[in-house]
Amino acid sequence: MSDEAVTWTKSTYSGNNGGCVEWAKLDNEIGVRDSKDKTGPILTFTRGAWQSFVDATNRGEFAPGA
Repeated sequence: MSDEAVTWTKSTYSGNNGGCVEWAKLDNEIGVRDSKDKTGPILTFTRGAWQSFVDATNRGEFAPGA
């Protein structure tokens, strides 16, 4: 899949310091990359694993002290 066919999304909570990640829907997976290194490596997750991560984050499971 070419990069032109992929829409990368960065969190609206991201600041201007550049320390962010972006995610994108790939063929059958979710890709995650460092927003500062757009040509660098991409981590991939199954859609189920990504949804589990998002759900856990929304529940606060990764909050400091959780």
